[in-house]
Amino acid sequence: MKKRLYLFDTTLRDGAQTLGVDFSLEDKHLIAKRLDVLGIDYIEGGYPGANPVDTAFFEAPPKLSAKLVAFGMTKRAGRSTSNDPGFQQLLSAKADAVCLVAKSWDFHVDLQLGITLDENLDAIRASVAAVVERGRESIIDCEHFFDGYKANPDYALACAKAAYEAGARWVVLCDTNGGTLPHEVAKIVAAVTSVLPGDHIGIHAHNDTEQGVANSLASVLSGACQIQGTLNGLGERCGNANLTSIIPTLLLKDDFAGVFETRVTPAALKTLTSVSRQFDELMNRQPNRHAPYVGESAFAHKGGIHASAVNKEPKSYEHVPPESVGNARKLLVSNQAGRSNILAELARIGMEVAKDDPRLAALLDDVKIREAQGYAYEAADASFELLARRALGEVPDYFDVDQFRVMVERRHNAKGELVTVSEAVVKVRIGDDVLMNAGEGNGPVHALDQALRKDLGAYQPSIQDLELVDFRVRILTGGTDAVTRVLIECREKSTGERWFTVGVSPNIVDASFEALLDSVNFKLLKDGVAAVARTESVVRFDGAAVRRSQVERI
Repeated sequence: MKKRLYLFDTTLRDGAQTLGVDFSLEDKHLIAKRLDVLGIDYIEGGYPGANPVDTAFFEAPPKLSAKLVAFGMTKRAGRSTSNDPGFQQLLSAKADAVCLVAKSWDFHVDLQLGITLDENLDAIRASVAAVVERGRESIIDCEHFFDGYKANPDYALACAKAAYEAGARWVVLCDTNGGTLPHEVAKIVAAVTSVLPGDHIGIHAHNDTEQGVANSLASVLSGACQIQGTLNGLGERCGNANLTSIIPTLLLKDDFAGVFETRVTPAALKTLTSVSRQFDELMNRQPNRHAPYVGESAFAHKGGIHASAVNKEPKSYEHVPPESVGNARKLLVSNQAGRSNILAELARIGMEVAKDDPRLAALLDDVKIREAQGYAYEAADASFELLARRALGEVPDYFDVDQFRVMVERRHNAKGELVTVSEAVVKVRIGDDVLMNAGEGNGPVHALDQALRKDLGAYQPSIQDLELVDFRVRILTGGTDAVTRVLIECREKSTGERWFTVGVSPNIVDASFEALLDSVNFKLLKDGVAAVARTESVVRFDGAAVRRSQVERI
């Protein structure tokens, strides 16, 4: 019988300490749901009470199959758990489990807390007991455990024992400074699991010596049954143990797959590359093309011996099949590899197309040309689906944009305040109708969005609950002719469903408008709206009927 391993993601808490990363409430909900679908057991949502976003997240958390974890500290010295406002706020959070960080290095107990070693042990016991009494699962992160064990093994173990004996479901051994090496981790975890049950022991590794993944795997082989980490190795300083590398190793490597099992299914594992790249896009970061398993170059082969050998037998130069993690092999002048990749993506979005369909070649060429221009469809699923369905003749011609105009003006308002105002005018044709609408916004993209969706005639009921959620810009090339890629996230307010679209242009407004158009067209397509036939000639300007000749002169 295989031993159960539990995956604990701390992207939303420890990962949020990454330099330059600042999660919004919407980001946290989106990431938590994606982690849940992937098969993570525990999702640490943040530190309620530490900041407004984390507090709001736990006031109305997403519905998850995974256990949602609130993070905090053991009770303050000199106070009871009931007389510690911060601790009580932690207990009040809507979470399935509470993870408390506790000092386990005697040096830190003395230096940071300024209390006796016994007082620290009492605080651990009392804090764990209070969590358990509240009916929550209790997790203790033994901070600096490995450094503490090397300095004073008896006391570090005493901290772990105190937590376990007080009722902690998990006692997590933390390599907080990230300086411990795999052979040390293996030895120390083995020592701990010789006195405490391994199915109650976890590992929390940092990557300061590039050993985060190795240390996590070493701990599992030494008896630990929970692994903490983050998506793409996000985290303070050099990052945390990278779950994006740990998960496929556990599922695909014989030393682990034959002995252990996780909640991640083979089908979910095939979404790993997509999850990784979507997350980077959400963070507005360039994905690491050399990342193990999920990087663009992870299964890329140049011409010559390697490419020839992989064509004959992929495992000759690939340690796992790329499709097992949702990635794709890349060979120079390999149309077949590209076709297979397109077919897999079409199947993922529910489009069944024969391998010999002649339209696939045109679609593949179009994708390659667009990617060379800067388009990235990994995180823009709606734009890819529109592109694919257009190539297969499955997207109605809903409307055409004849022209748009954007004006940004800085001026004094009626109160005498200096403000910057954006105004946009968009002219569209729907069937025989010509509609021209104006909109204002806090920026040119917002103004364009307001103008475009102000009056779309017969389509207006379908787009009424469409909402622009997020807008991200990435400059792809330098210089005055820089190419800009814009990623837009939209949401259907009635269902909460979200989708992403992409636009590329040297002009940021053009790129933004392209992504906006895809968002609207995708909503119409998703709703199964039929295109308006060209039957009559009606012209409206901002909702009012006018003569066509008047519109043409505007």
